[in-house]
Amino acid sequence: MANIVPDSFKTDLLGGVFDFDSGGSTFKLALYTSQAGFSTATTAYITTNEVSSSGTNYTAGGNTLTNNGVAVASNVGYVDFADTTFSSVTLTSVGALIYKGTSNEAVLVLDFGGSKTATNGDFVIQFPAADASNAIIRIGDA
Repeated sequence: MANIVPDSFKTDLLGGVFDFDSGGSTFKLALYTSQAGFSTATTAYITTNEVSSSGTNYTAGGNTLTNNGVAVASNVGYVDFADTTFSSVTLTSVGALIYKGTSNEAVLVLDFGGSKTATNGDFVIQFPAADASNAIIRIGDA
């Protein structure tokens, strides 16, 4: 499976539901043991297959992301989040969901390309470079 951009995110973005500017909406990232149940029809954060039931020191709902704001380069607008660390955890995850923390609206389903594990250690989500070619969320000319 690849990363998924839910259809609800696309319409909600155009409808003004999300504010990706620094100090705007609060976003969270939850970890999952299976991508089953996620598709373009996904609309919100779900607890099914979340690692909380099998992990140690993982809090249901995941981490709050630090939003570094939006920028534009080479006619592409993009969003940057700071890397996030789940500290001292024992868990295995195949992916994650980024969602709006105050209302649970889905933003992006991330596929890690296989199982990633931490055993009594840190599980770090490293976001790609904040630029027009690599940022985690980009909008450009078609």
